[in-house]
Amino acid sequence: MTELVNLRSLRDRPFELLQELERRSRAVAVGSDTPGGVEDEWVGVAFRIGDDQLLAAREEVREVLPIPTTTRVPGAVFWVRGLANVRGQLLPLTDLRGLLEGEPTRQTRMSRVLVVNHRQIPVGLIVDEVLGFRRFDESEAVDIDRVGPSAYQSLITRAYARDDKVSPVIGLIELVESERFLRAAE
Repeated sequence: MTELVNLRSLRDRPFELLQELERRSRAVAVGSDTPGGVEDEWVGVAFRIGDDQLLAAREEVREVLPIPTTTRVPGAVFWVRGLANVRGQLLPLTDLRGLLEGEPTRQTRMSRVLVVNHRQIPVGLIVDEVLGFRRFDESEAVDIDRVGPSAYQSLITRAYARDDKVSPVIGLIELVESERFLRAAE
């Protein structure tokens, strides 16, 4: 509570307020180098495809969108849902379940688009549901062999276990750079 009072007392002295905020920011940054700090934490976006709960690294997801109106692309495979105009930019939309399992996603009000954070390949991946951010301590990392066989096995980059549940991390960058993904016209 003293921190709030201290900042409030500086409200009429903006320069001193900025100095105090900078001092606190630096103290937090120095503290993050200690064991148990921010560096020991992995943050990802949890999402669902069918009954499978998966993760994507936070830095590989640019944003999450509701499914926009799309225009079909003639000659494209069924898992390429089409193109969408998102804030004036064309975004190709791909059905992730269709791509990986060969079975199309049944779109519901919970369905979302994960926009992949890739510099050269703009794409949105349609998933059944986005469950939000998940944070894991690096001590919760497990061997990816514990994940077991799945349609996503070749894309699993790591896995985390919590409460006897193993959550695989799918490499979205590897996915959009894969040969299968890039040959969507067959």
